[in-house]
Amino acid sequence: MTKPLLIEIAVEELPAIPFLKELPNIEKKWASLLEANNLLCEFNFYYTPRRLVFWHREFKIAQDDKVVEQLGAPVKIAFKDGKPTGAAIGFAKKCGVAVEELDRVDKGKGEVLCFKQKISGQATAALINGIVNEFISKLNFGKSMKWGNRTDSFIRPIRGLSMVLGDTLCEGELYGVKSSMTSFAHRMVSYEPFKFEFAGDYFCKLDKHGVILYQDERKKLILEQMEQIQKDNNITIEIDNELLNEIVAITEYPTALLGQFDEEFLQLPQEVIIGSMKEHQRYFAVYKEDKITNKFIVVSNSKTTDFGEIIAGNEKVLRPRLADGMFFYKNDLKNGLNNEGLKNITFVDGLGSMYEKSERESKIALQIGSIFKIDNLELLERAVMLSKADLLTDMVYEFTDLQGLMGYYYAKEANEDKLLYTALKEQYLPDGEDSKLPSNKFSSIVAISHKLDNLMGLFSVGMIPTGSRDPFALRRAAIGIIKICIKYKLNLQLHSIIDNCSQYYNNLETFQLLEFFNDRLFQLYNDVNPSVIKAVLKSGENDILKICQKIEALDPIVKSSDFKDLSNTFKRVANIIKDIDTNNELEIREELFEEDAEKALFIKFKKAISKNYATYDEKLDTFFALKPQLDKFFDDVFVNHENNAIKTNRKNIIGKIYQAFKTIADIKEITI
Repeated sequence: MTKPLLIEIAVEELPAIPFLKELPNIEKKWASLLEANNLLCEFNFYYTPRRLVFWHREFKIAQDDKVVEQLGAPVKIAFKDGKPTGAAIGFAKKCGVAVEELDRVDKGKGEVLCFKQKISGQATAALINGIVNEFISKLNFGKSMKWGNRTDSFIRPIRGLSMVLGDTLCEGELYGVKSSMTSFAHRMVSYEPFKFEFAGDYFCKLDKHGVILYQDERKKLILEQMEQIQKDNNITIEIDNELLNEIVAITEYPTALLGQFDEEFLQLPQEVIIGSMKEHQRYFAVYKEDKITNKFIVVSNSKTTDFGEIIAGNEKVLRPRLADGMFFYKNDLKNGLNNEGLKNITFVDGLGSMYEKSERESKIALQIGSIFKIDNLELLERAVMLSKADLLTDMVYEFTDLQGLMGYYYAKEANEDKLLYTALKEQYLPDGEDSKLPSNKFSSIVAISHKLDNLMGLFSVGMIPTGSRDPFALRRAAIGIIKICIKYKLNLQLHSIIDNCSQYYNNLETFQLLEFFNDRLFQLYNDVNPSVIKAVLKSGENDILKICQKIEALDPIVKSSDFKDLSNTFKRVANIIKDIDTNNELEIREELFEEDAEKALFIKFKKAISKNYATYDEKLDTFFALKPQLDKFFDDVFVNHENNAIKTNRKNIIGKIYQAFKTIADIKEITI
C-alpha cells in the first residue's frame, strides 16, 4: 500500500553558490538512502532559497517483508550417527531456535544446514525521521555554521520540518525542530508560519502565500519576463546561464526589471561594466545593436505591484561600483603598463618572482619565434615581458579574472602594436575545454610560452598533478599547447624546446614532462583506439603536429570494416621481423630473388617509398595497398630458406616494409 509523502526542510536563506555546487548530488543522496532502507520510489525535488522539498506521489507505508536465509555447516559435519554435533548445536543457538527447527538446502555442493527467518518491514512513519537526519548530515556545502546552543552545524539554521505521509504527520525532529504541518510564506506576505492539512493542501497554500516552489517554473517565468522587456524596449539581454541559475536559487517570487546607469560609465571596457553588475549585484547586461548599453536587468524577489523604489534602489547601489571602476581605469591609464613591480610578486616558491617568470617566458618565446620565423622578435619579447604587467593595476586587483584583458585595453590605449595588445588578451587561451584559441601565430607563441613555463617550472619543483588534483591546470595547459600547434600547423619539436630551456629550471626531469604530454594525447583523442596513439608514439616522432596528424590519419583506417583483414596481414609482418633489428639499415639484394611474389612485392614497395606524399592519409593508403602483394608473398614464398643469404634477404624485404610503416606508426602495437 502506498500514500503520498511530503518532506519539507525549511531553512534561512541558502547561499546560492555552495548550494548550486551540491545540487547535482542532492537527489542522488536522497535516492541512495531510500534504496538502503528498501523504500526507493520515484520522487521530485524542489527548492527555493528557504526550503528543500521532496515529493513522492506513491510511497510505501512500510518496508516490504523479507526472508533472510542463514547457512550453516554441511549436514555431514552437523550430524554424526544421526545426532547433532557441536556445529549443528552452535548454528541453532546462533539462530535462536532448536536444532529440529533448522532446514536443509543443497546449494550445489551438498546439503547444508539452513534457517529462514521472515522479517517484517518497518513502518515508514517510524523510519522517515532517521532518513531525513542522515540525509542532512550527508550534504556537503563546504562551510557550515552553528546557531543557538547547538553543537552540530549546517549551512544555515533549520527553521521548520514537515514530514507528512498521506494526511498524517510523521513525528520527529531535525536540529531540535519538531515536525509539524506548517510552512513559511514569502517574507513580504507574512512572517508567520501557515498551517496545511495534507500534502496537496501544502502545494495549494504555498502558491497562495507568494512562493513559486518549482525551480523550473521560476526560471521559465524569468525568461518570459526578459523576453517581454526585450520586445518592449528593442534591446537584447545577455542570458548568462550561470547567473540565471543563481537567480533562480535565491528567489521565491522573481520579477525581472529594467534599470539604467549614467552613460558616462560606458567609457569603461564592457567587461568591467559586466563584472561590476554580475559579480557584485547579480545583474544581466543589456545590448543594443551588439553594443553594451547603460541599462541592466535586475531580478527582484519582492511581491509587490510597485517596483519603482526597487529599481531606483538598485540603480543607486550600482553607481558607486561603476564609479570605483572608472577611478581604477583612469588611474591605471595614467600610470601605464610597467612590469618592474613584478619583481616584488612571488610566482611560486622555488621559481622566483613574476618578473623572473616573464623573463623565462620571453626566452622560450624567442626560441619558438626564431623557429617559426616571426618577423619582429623584439616585439615578441616586449609582448611577453608586458604580459603580466596588468597584475599590478588597480583594476585587476579588484577584478582578478580580468588579468590579460586589462593589459590588452591599457596597451591599446597606449598605442602599442596591435600584435602586442592582442597577444596580451589571448595569452591564457585556450583556458577551458571549449575555449577559443589565440587568433594568430604571434599570440599563439606568447600563449605557448606561458603554458610551457608553467609546465617546466612546476614540474621542476615537484608540483606535478596527481590523481584528480591539478591546482595549476597543467593538464589543460599541455592540451592547450597541442591544440594551438594543430590549429596553426606549428611543427613544434617539444623535446628540443624543453632540452634547450631546461637550463632555466633546476631538477627538471625532461622525460617525465614529455610522458605527461604523451598522456594528454589519450585524453585529447578519447574516441581513438588507444593502441593507435601508442603505435604513433612508438614511431619515435617528437613533432607535436606530426604526431597528431599521424593519429588522425591512422584512426579512420583502424576503425574501418576492412581493418580486421588488413590487421591479419600486418600481424604476419610483425611476426616475421621479431628477430630482426629494424633499427639498422636492411640490405636488399635483388639478385637473390627467386620467386615472382617477392619480386612483385619489392617493385611495388620501391614505388611506394619513392613518392612524395602531401598527407599521411595518402601515404598510409599507399602502404596498406601493399596487402595483396604481401598476402601473395606469404602464400608463395618460403621465408626460412635453407640458404641463409636468401632467408635474410626475404626477411629484410618485410623488415623494410615495417620500417616504412614505422615512419608513421609501429603497426605491431595496434590491437582491435
